[in-house]
Amino acid sequence: MAIEKLAHYSIRTHDLDASRRFYVDLLGLRPGYRPPFPFPGVWLYAGEGDDDHGVVHLIGITAPDELAAYLGNRPLARGTGALDHIAFVADDWPRMKANCDECGVPYVERTVPLLGLHQVFVTDPSGVVIELNFLSPSSPSRR
Repeated sequence: MAIEKLAHYSIRTHDLDASRRFYVDLLGLRPGYRPPFPFPGVWLYAGEGDDDHGVVHLIGITAPDELAAYLGNRPLARGTGALDHIAFVADDWPRMKANCDECGVPYVERTVPLLGLHQVFVTDPSGVVIELNFLSPSSPSRR
């Protein structure tokens, strides 16, 4: 038995619409199929198709009893807590930079020269830090 890949991560949010806008308008994910759970939410997908059940699951907390009955009664934390950040491989930094500027989302840039990696850190409406990794054509990951 071995872990093959990260399936998705879920965020419980006070503001489902603001979180949806962040991940769709800024990061370019798209809403897709979500089963009819008894609490509000949005499943967000990268690329085409709904085969992998989404990469980000947003969970609205406006139906606390239904949510607790299904997922358990956990306290709502803000930010990343013990989790430092979540990273995505991304492309087209100039376009993403324009999205950040247009949406008024601040970002921090870092470069890891030995990896040919440009990192950009943004924070979602629930305080979760998202790292976007832009690979250069000469990156060892692309060889």
